[in-house]
Amino acid sequence: MTAPIRRFHLTLAFAALTVVASFAYAHSYRIAEIEIGHPWARPTVSGQQAGGAFLSLQNRGSSADRLIGASSPAADAVELHTMSLEGNVMRMRQVDAIDVPPGQSVKLQPGGMHLMFQGLKAPMKLGDRIPVTLRFERAGEVAVEVKVENPSNRAKEPKAPDEHKHHH
Repeated sequence: MTAPIRRFHLTLAFAALTVVASFAYAHSYRIAEIEIGHPWARPTVSGQQAGGAFLSLQNRGSSADRLIGASSPAADAVELHTMSLEGNVMRMRQVDAIDVPPGQSVKLQPGGMHLMFQGLKAPMKLGDRIPVTLRFERAGEVAVEVKVENPSNRAKEPKAPDEHKHHH
């Protein structure tokens, strides 16, 4: 095989692997007019009872919807939380719902709104896929998988203080 042909085959193989890897990395779901983009969580350590999960919600419809709950067999409860800076203290609070206005996107991300697993039954380890059921007021329920990823792979996400140190 000549060098240009070998180089072409290597380039083709690399391109194919890149496509496969990008599909493996980005996973999304849809229920009615709501698109759920790339649910992910940070790993936790042994004995840690809580952990956060993040995702994006896109409402492609003309009516408002709301995320009103979540559950998972991996935890005793999954709560909807917001974080806000009050003075110089980050405060985390449970909320009843997260609005998803028509035609808009809402990001659940570190330092902001997120899902909070309470009473984890086991540590969330890199590569784990955690089943979660999301409940929307209008769209209904949808099963998703939250992938446990290394936070350094999420370089585009804003940095946030340790969410569990300032829980009030």
